[in-house]
Amino acid sequence: MFPGLPPARRRLRAVRHQLRRRRRPVAAALTALAVLSALHTLAPAPPATVEVLVAARDLPSGALLGDDDVVSRAWPADLAPTAAAASPTGRVLAAPIARGEVVTDVRLVGPRLALAQPGDTVVPVRLPDAGMAALLRAGDEVDLLATDPGTGSSTVVARDVTVLATPTGMPDGPAGGAGGALVVVGTSAGEAVGIAGAALTQFLTVSWNR
Repeated sequence: MFPGLPPARRRLRAVRHQLRRRRRPVAAALTALAVLSALHTLAPAPPATVEVLVAARDLPSGALLGDDDVVSRAWPADLAPTAAAASPTGRVLAAPIARGEVVTDVRLVGPRLALAQPGDTVVPVRLPDAGMAALLRAGDEVDLLATDPGTGSSTVVARDVTVLATPTGMPDGPAGGAGGALVVVGTSAGEAVGIAGAALTQFLTVSWNR
């Protein structure tokens, strides 16, 4: 390849020739590696996650949650609700929840349900007609009426109360004992006292607002 040169010089020339031929591909490969290394260095770290419980399927208001109704999912820590429920199994949903939605305490019947309606007092109300209670949905605004069983006269004891939960599984029957159906409403503290007093001696019913 290089006649007239000593063998050692010929080998050196051959090596240099091969290096010149391959310099561009080698340089391109090194450049690509440098770019990949820079991208890896600049790429943000994956976000921190926490485990939360989400609905395994669409669930209606009043559903009693079982083990197969919720599943654990990794959730971005900065997006996880602060009121995410840790142990919702065995509790009753106060409002419908969609598949994949995080189960929170404000969606469950319990002390923290009032957080869904700031300023309201949470009051359980037993209606004598379970069929009437079945027509209610969480979020409805209704008036509560008290009917005197002796005279049949009715008076409004609370206006524009918000229905927070309509638990299922309540038997039909007259008010008192285990009859009727229990609903949970949010109202003012003053009206809550009136509702509690009326419930002792009168039948409570609802009327819908337009």
